[in-house]
Amino acid sequence: MLLEDQRFLHEDLERLEQGIADRALEEPRQVRDHLNRDHQISGFLTRIQDQSRRLLEIYHDADGGRRREIQNVSTGDPFEQFYKQLDDIKNFHRRYPNEPVENLERAYKKKVPGEGDVAASEIDNMFTGEEAHGRFFDLTTLHEDYLNLPGVKRLTYLQYLDAFDAFTPPQCPLKRPEKLTDQYLKYVGRLATYLEDFMRRTKPLEDLDKFFSEIGRDFEKAWEADEIPGWGKDVAAPTVGPHPPSDSDGFWCQDCERDFKNGNVYENHLTGKKHLRAAEARKARLQGGDPIETGRTKGKSGQMHRLKERAIADREYRVRKLASAMQQQLSDTRVNVERKQGMTERERQMELDALFADDVEPTAQTNENNSDSEGDEKIYNPLKLPLAWDGKPIPYWLYKLHGLGVEFSCEICGNFVYMGRRAFDKHFNEARHIYGLKCLGITNTTLFREITGIEDALKLWDKIQRDKKKEKSSTENVVQMEDAEGNVMPEKVYHE
Repeated sequence: MLLEDQRFLHEDLERLEQGIADRALEEPRQVRDHLNRDHQISGFLTRIQDQSRRLLEIYHDADGGRRREIQNVSTGDPFEQFYKQLDDIKNFHRRYPNEPVENLERAYKKKVPGEGDVAASEIDNMFTGEEAHGRFFDLTTLHEDYLNLPGVKRLTYLQYLDAFDAFTPPQCPLKRPEKLTDQYLKYVGRLATYLEDFMRRTKPLEDLDKFFSEIGRDFEKAWEADEIPGWGKDVAAPTVGPHPPSDSDGFWCQDCERDFKNGNVYENHLTGKKHLRAAEARKARLQGGDPIETGRTKGKSGQMHRLKERAIADREYRVRKLASAMQQQLSDTRVNVERKQGMTERERQMELDALFADDVEPTAQTNENNSDSEGDEKIYNPLKLPLAWDGKPIPYWLYKLHGLGVEFSCEICGNFVYMGRRAFDKHFNEARHIYGLKCLGITNTTLFREITGIEDALKLWDKIQRDKKKEKSSTENVVQMEDAEGNVMPEKVYHE
């Protein structure tokens, strides 16, 4: 019965469109309800695509079944076709007497409190307690994997949040040969996979496949142009001589993996004990068949070595792009971790219990309670206190504790007023303040913390530029010496 299937699909599509329209008209107040609505709409859109694909197959009529069915209905005895289809329906229900009937009117209708059915949340088992329904990252497991990598520094979880998307020195202590291990490849792969999955869970209505494809194309172009930071072909060159390891000019010693700004210091360094020991150790590795070193100079092994570098660089590139696209969640995660570090274990447990209690709270209520709650939505707030996460004013003692009544004005931000010291300290790293400094011609924004006046910022920037020129001119005239141990120092200290 292709005609009945066709009618059913058209009805299903209309019900789905109506269900999406009903949910798009509402604006949930809480993050959990907002995310749950977006996931429901995403599921409806996916079903619309599937049903539309089935409907197009019926209209294309590749086997001619729809055309024959229309011909039989239009030319033959209509009662004969009617009773034939009626017998088929009776036989079906005779074979399956307990088959439930799908009610499209209720299938996509939003559950209204008071009907007796509690609406199942789409995100109940989608997030961990630390993620708080997509508000924060949960990188605790990846932090432990990072600490287990050989050669890394011990970082706290808060320090790791600031440096997990940095893969070049000095933020990343791992050198290029140390990254070419299976353990590091798995770690970076798990980090990129988590960020992609987190973005899919928190942004279900965006075309993320297109975004991920753009990241892949951008990486291909950057890799072909040899523009990936830390993975250029010239960085791994086995020669020893004038060779910049980064964007700055200098002399690069491959044996010691050090950069020298001065040519005389570099020449004296070649005769030092440290350099000689490092050269002998590298020569021993080459003769012993170290895959990291020999892979750079041998044909097929070099190609495999480059492919592994490309795989690691691809994952690092994805992590950087995904982290930059979710800066808001990353900033909120840092604030949340700092807040929890100042709480006791009992307070953290109470907060977690309150979060889960809010998840399992039944939404079914009577119509009488709904009508009464309309009058309770108006919150009494004569002091104009800020609202907490539950939509209610925060306590007055907390308002005074954080100094939210104190105003801080910033001339660089266009005389914008920040309420409270915490918001004022935080705004120095935000886009508004950084953009204001760049408009003044200031590029190094880290040195201008606590400076809010335009005149003060310009004076400090001029002083920094003068000091840099003076220091550069003084260092160019300094003669540097190296002792027998390979330590570099000025000539005056060397003779003393």
